[in-house]
Amino acid sequence: MGEGSSTIFMIVFLVLIFGLMYFLTIRPQRKRQKEHEQVTKELKKGDRVITNSGIYGQIENIGENSVVLKIESGATMRVARNSILGKQAE
Repeated sequence: MGEGSSTIFMIVFLVLIFGLMYFLTIRPQRKRQKEHEQVTKELKKGDRVITNSGIYGQIENIGENSVVLKIESGATMRVARNSILGKQAE
């Protein structure tokens, strides 16, 4: 009887560890991913944004998978839509 209860305890312990990992890592990551998708869906021409690489610019044109940014020097550059980190703080 001692071995059986030890096995059950070990299984319960492993389930608790996996549940804790889910709530501490996977769930918050999915939440951030959904928030990022929402931000990129709401982008529109004229928005001032920052990219993952730290480039600040204003949206000139929006495609399905890419965005054309006008940067401070007046040059334009095309970046992947999912590389937009978010809108600039006012």
